[in-house]
Amino acid sequence: MNDKLSAIAKDNTMRVSSQKLANIARSIVSLKVNHAINQLKFSQKRISNNVLKVLNAAIANAENNKQLDIDKLIVKEAFVGKSLSMKRFRPRAKGRASSILKPFSKLTIVVAENTKLEKKEKSKDKLTKVKKQKSKSTKKEAE
Repeated sequence: MNDKLSAIAKDNTMRVSSQKLANIARSIVSLKVNHAINQLKFSQKRISNNVLKVLNAAIANAENNKQLDIDKLIVKEAFVGKSLSMKRFRPRAKGRASSILKPFSKLTIVVAENTKLEKKEKSKDKLTKVKKQKSKSTKKEAE
C-alpha cells in the first residue's frame, strides 16, 4: 500500500459487538467515498452514525494531512477488532447471578486515492477522440 496516497482513521471504543460492526464495515469497502457516505447516512443500523464519523475523519486526514483529492478517494480497507468488554450481572432465581458481557470494538478505515480512475478517464478520452476522427473521416469519404 502506498502511504502517500492513503489516509487512516481509527476509533478504539465503539460500543457494539465486532460482528455487527463488521457487517457495516464490509458494506462500504471498495466504494467511492461519497457512495459510502450515502450508504451510511441512510442505514437503519444504530452504529452507522459512528462509522460515518470515522469515515469523515479519514477523509479529513486525507485532505488536510496528505493533500489528496476528495473526488478520487475510495474506501480501501475497513477492518474491525475486539476491544474490552464491560461485565454486568443479572439476578436470577434462588439468589444466583448470570453474567452479561457488553463488548466494545475497534474500527480502522483506510481511504486511498484511486489512480485507476485517471487511467480509465484518459482511455475514455482517447476512445472518444478516435471515434470522432473516424466519424469525420467517414463523412469526408461520403462527400
